[in-house]
Amino acid sequence: MYSLNVPVPAPVARQAGELARELPAARARARDEHSLLVKRLGGRDGYEAERLPARVREAIAGTAPFEVATTDVGIFAEPPTGAGPVVYLAVESPALVALHERLCDVFEPVAHLEGDAFVPHVTIARGGEMAAAERLAARDVERVTWEVSELAIWDAERSLPTTRFSLPA
Repeated sequence: MYSLNVPVPAPVARQAGELARELPAARARARDEHSLLVKRLGGRDGYEAERLPARVREAIAGTAPFEVATTDVGIFAEPPTGAGPVVYLAVESPALVALHERLCDVFEPVAHLEGDAFVPHVTIARGGEMAAAERLAARDVERVTWEVSELAIWDAERSLPTTRFSLPA
């Protein structure tokens, strides 16, 4: 599966890592695994994968750098896929949501995860105890704001970025 992601700056990865320590029974994301999903792009079909960078470049044309901010800790108690609960840093950004919606016009939205169901976030950890997740979600966290100046196509199978796009695109 490929996706278009926002690289997460060090302060956000550090914040997520520190919060994950409070969820010892959960699987925390490694520091270099933190990302902010913009849109899932599809599978690994050879022809489609080759065309993906050009399709993304066309879809994001005209996108200027934009601001995003982590706001608080949230929980997906019963995520549509994978182990739950999922504990995450909630992300606020009207420009990110608008970009997601624009990409949903080009790449089929994944049911129950995208389109109207899209929740911008940076995953802290999956699994573990719900009580620990709820305690963490009740805490106030420092707001971290940054300007997105780059997007990357992420290859989930190989856990690495394959193509980067500078903004403005």
